[in-house]
Amino acid sequence: MARMVPTRSTTSAAGRSRRAQRPPHVWAVVLAACAGQFLVVLDVSVVNVALPSMRSDLGMSATGLQWVLNAYTLTFAGFMLLGGRAGDLFGRKRMFLLGLGVFVAASLAGGLAQDGWQLVAARAAQGVGAAVLAPSTLTILTTSFPEGPARTRAIGTWTAVGAGGGAAGGLVGGVLTDALSWRWVLLINVPVGALVLVAAALWVTESRLGGRRRLDLPGALLVTGGLGAVAYGIVQTETTGWSSGQALGPLFGGVAVLGVFVAVEARTRAPLVPLKLFRLRSVSAANLAMFVNGAAMFCMWYFMSLYMQNALGYTPLQAGLGFIPQSLSIVLGSKLAPVLMQRIEARTLAVAGTLTAASGYLWQTGMHAGGDYFTTVLGPGVLMALGAGLSATPLAAVATAGAEPRDAGLVSGLVNTSRTMGGALGLAALSTVAATRIHGSDPASEAAGYALAFGTGAWILLGSAVLMITTLPRADRGPGPAPAPAEGAPGASSATGAEAATDAATGAGGGAGDRTVRKS
Repeated sequence: MARMVPTRSTTSAAGRSRRAQRPPHVWAVVLAACAGQFLVVLDVSVVNVALPSMRSDLGMSATGLQWVLNAYTLTFAGFMLLGGRAGDLFGRKRMFLLGLGVFVAASLAGGLAQDGWQLVAARAAQGVGAAVLAPSTLTILTTSFPEGPARTRAIGTWTAVGAGGGAAGGLVGGVLTDALSWRWVLLINVPVGALVLVAAALWVTESRLGGRRRLDLPGALLVTGGLGAVAYGIVQTETTGWSSGQALGPLFGGVAVLGVFVAVEARTRAPLVPLKLFRLRSVSAANLAMFVNGAAMFCMWYFMSLYMQNALGYTPLQAGLGFIPQSLSIVLGSKLAPVLMQRIEARTLAVAGTLTAASGYLWQTGMHAGGDYFTTVLGPGVLMALGAGLSATPLAAVATAGAEPRDAGLVSGLVNTSRTMGGALGLAALSTVAATRIHGSDPASEAAGYALAFGTGAWILLGSAVLMITTLPRADRGPGPAPAPAEGAPGASSATGAEAATDAATGAGGGAGDRTVRKS
């Protein structure tokens, strides 16, 4: 039989056929998914510069102020895995719209808050909305594009937007707070979110998994409640001491709730966190290292913002501009890490990145009320951020390298959850440490408190480096960057913005190879 040689007309017809199979609005889907991702990531960091203005306007205490961050991160991390599974079961488009709707409504409530507790409650609701929304942003892209260059470009755009959102948070927050009001760092989400809602409702195609699986709502409530109680107990020690019932009650209660969570996860048929994964040394050790690193690194942006405005007298806009080099540094570290991992063992690079950050923390202990930008902000800030970027990717690679391909999305989600939860608890603990040196609103006193927090953070990072050396598995060479998310399985992005921003904003969807069922 003669072999048919493709002619120009037949290849042109094939190309037209492939283009015809691609919906004309497909890049509108990319825009909607990336805009949702941008909002979620932006709100991790955009409030940092606005914190002093929030405190003075609403009469919040220093303790209450840290809950503006913690309320968001705790609910976000605690419900992230559940949000990914909900998208698998009930439809990614449906969960995208629901999560974005909750996020926008909570942003409006926060922007209109007249009391501190109202703002904290709105931020907690924002975190729940973000946890439902974020996992669907990447899954919508992977189910809208077939494997190939188009999907690669779409995921690359999604990653860049996430990194940009985190990096831009300080500047956007400074501009909005200085030009309008702190309220606009939340209210800006309303018109943008409304446009994205309309675009997603019109152009995003529904997709979900086939079959029936349970949703582990008890697990999500238990882990979020337990960690929230522990964080609250740590915060209470600031005013009542470590021996008071007001502190010990929530602490022991939170630990007990976390124990119940472990028991529930061990017995449920479809657990939020399959405990068997932690039998893998790579998964358990890397997640523990992520947790400890997050405990120290998340608070960097919080204390630096307060230092620039409360001790150095910067305006919100000046503080936002001051964060630009740090934001670029963490993105640079994240981009360099995959290249270095071709030559350096992942464990070695993770330790080197952590020690780089620790050196910045030690440098930062010299901060004082009469400090200048270059020696008390820029120099140590760039080192801290660079170390954070260099350490995140190899830790994610180690955690995912030992897992089965079908568990890649879940393990990536665990990495993100571990870091965000560590950051929330670390912020509570280090804020309590800082409060032991802060007396009143004297700039020198506040600078001394922040310096003590950075010194404590340096010791945490040094301990984390020792932990990595002794627990992370060795390899002949670095396992390479974390695998690309499989269809329906949002994984960890290696490009981060402001601290855990992009990493935290990626959730866990279904495992690799899950069968999707599309419907209009």
